[in-house]
Parts: sequence; C-alpha cells; structure tokens
Amino acid sequence: MANVSAVLPEGAPSPTYHPWVRLRPWVTRAVKEAEAAVGLGPGEPPSWFTTALDAKPERSSIDVEGCTVRYRTWGDPRRPALVLIHGGGAHSGWWDHVAPLLSRQHYVIAPDLSGHGDSGRRPEYALETWSREALAVGTAHDADARPLIVGHSMGGWVAATTAVHHGPDIEGIVTIDTPLRDRAPEGGRMDNRGRKPAGYRSRTEIISRFRPIPTQDEVLPFVADHIAAESVRRQDGRWFWKFDPWVFALSDNSFVSTDQEPLEEIFAAMRCRTGYILCERGIVPVEMAQLIESVLQLRGPFIQLAVAGHHPMLDQPLSLVATLRTLLEMWSIT
Repeated sequence: MANVSAVLPEGAPSPTYHPWVRLRPWVTRAVKEAEAAVGLGPGEPPSWFTTALDAKPERSSIDVEGCTVRYRTWGDPRRPALVLIHGGGAHSGWWDHVAPLLSRQHYVIAPDLSGHGDSGRRPEYALETWSREALAVGTAHDADARPLIVGHSMGGWVAATTAVHHGPDIEGIVTIDTPLRDRAPEGGRMDNRGRKPAGYRSRTEIISRFRPIPTQDEVLPFVADHIAAESVRRQDGRWFWKFDPWVFALSDNSFVSTDQEPLEEIFAAMRCRTGYILCERGIVPVEMAQLIESVLQLRGPFIQLAVAGHHPMLDQPLSLVATLRTLLEMWSIT
C-alpha cells in the first residue's frame, strides 16, 4: 500500500518551473520512445524489469532504539549512499525494480521502516523515529557517510523530518508527491487504521485484493504483481498485510502545516539540498503545488513528472528513474 499525488487538470495555468525542469520534456520523450520500442506482448514484463529484479539485493538488519529495522542494498558501498523511503503501509520491495537502475552511481539502500515490511513493530510510531531509522541504515556501512534521502508520499515526510533534525548529516532530500501542507494520504484514507485485521483465508485471496492507497487508474500489472507478492505474511493459518495498522494512528499534528509561514520555516530549517517531484496525476492540489514551488524558489528543483499517478513506481518507473538520475547528476556537479 502507499499514496497518490497532484492533479493538474487540462487548461489549468502551469506554474513557472525551476530552470532544470526544462529537461523534463526531453527526458519524458526519451522514456516514451524507449517503452514503445520494446514491443511487448499482453501481460509480458519488459526486459528492463526482469533484469532489474535479477539484480537481487543484499538483505541486512540493524537495531534502532530497540527495534529491528530490515533493509535492502544494491551496488558498491564505496559509492555515495542513496536511501529510498517507501510510503505508508508499503515496504522496501516497492523499490526493487527502481533501485538497481540507480545503483550504477550510488549505493542504494531501501529500508522497511518500523511497522512496515519485515521490520519489527513499536508500541507507537513517530516521524522523528522513522527519520532516525533512515539515517541509521544510510550510515550502517560507513559512519561518516552523508546519505541522500528520497522519500515517496509519507516517506517524503520522513525525508523532510530528517532534513530538519539531521540536515548537516545528510547530503540532501528529494520528496516525491508528498502533500507538505496535509497529512500523508495513506493515513487519512485508511478507515480501519489502528484496528486489528481479520486476515484472509489464502495467499491468492489477499494478493487479489492488493490496491495502492490512495488508488490510481493506471498500474503496470507486472509491477503490481511483484509488490503484492512481497506485501503479505502468514500467521496462525491466516494471511495478512505486513504493515502494522497502528502506523496510521499518527495524529494530524504530526503532518499538518496550516499556513504558508510554517511551510517556509520548514524549508528554511532544512540545512541540506532539497528537491521536489510532483506527480502530474497525483493528489496534491494545484494550489498546494504552487505554494511548494513558490517556497522552494532557488532552494532546489521543483519537477513535474508527466502523466504519473501518485505512485510513479507503479505506472511511470522509467520516467521516475530518468528524473532522479538527472537531478542527482546535476547535484553531483554543482
């Protein structure tokens, strides 16, 4: 499970984007041409996807404040560290087909935040705790590493919290379709948050019920199949989603910034590089997107990911990879 992003309807005035965004039409066109050239049959996963999954991650764990946090890594640990943070209710496997495509230049690390995936559970959850987990896995291989953190949806809140509280210890953050003036959409739309789940009778049944939260119209079936299979566990003869329902019990005060001034203060408090990726067909309202762009100004790039839903790793993974590669490369030479 995870979240959705901003819708810019046809005819809506386009914001004035950061100069780097001029790269976007070229990147998007190149990705579309590459995808069209594959010529896949119905339901057949493309070679880039199967090749990415063949690059099996190394699986590790670390204790963070009394809780086991598990994480996956790809690439050479001597390269700059890049931490990928999943959304609420999701897990590190959401990055399985994305991380290998970023590992040529980075040591890619994808944790299961506590209460998610195969990590342990806590009596209660907080963005500050998750931010310390992100920093811990990003420096587990090298205490002197200054990781760059990419967070999707609720994971963007974790990245932002890390930037505020640990800015000098990281290289920068990129938030993907995170509604920075609202609570993470996963939590706000889970009617059963905090309740004990009843489970499902079979693995087939629970996987058939897999849906991203919030939902989106377009999902690549081969990506969804892989993520769904990684999202379930068996306990006492029943099948359950791996996440702890109590991760959605965070108070609204954990997320909400009520007006422009606090949002400006949040960005000003981030003592590291900051970038923002807006999904064109996500859930971030136009007004909020424009506010985030305005507050960012020259602090960092504001990039719109064309025709992407809130979960770009589900419908536009290659566009997401191309955008991240471009942004990270620009940062590496400036």
